[in-house]
Amino acid sequence: METVKLDVQGMTCQGCVASVTRVLRAVPGVEGAAVTLQPGAATVTFDPARTDVAALGAAIREAGYDVAA
Repeated sequence: METVKLDVQGMTCQGCVASVTRVLRAVPGVEGAAVTLQPGAATVTFDPARTDVAALGAAIREAGYDVAA
């Protein structure tokens, strides 16, 4: 397992946190996701054989939020 912290931009409420958490947990290979509003961050534990950081970022972007590079 691997853990990564992503800076998520554009979240303004707990509904945003729930949305980002939901899309991250739906990515195959993700074991857990903890998302916080302040600061906007997502800590994700995933199986690197099944997914990668690029796929996690893509899921967040598809949900309407930005990920800092």
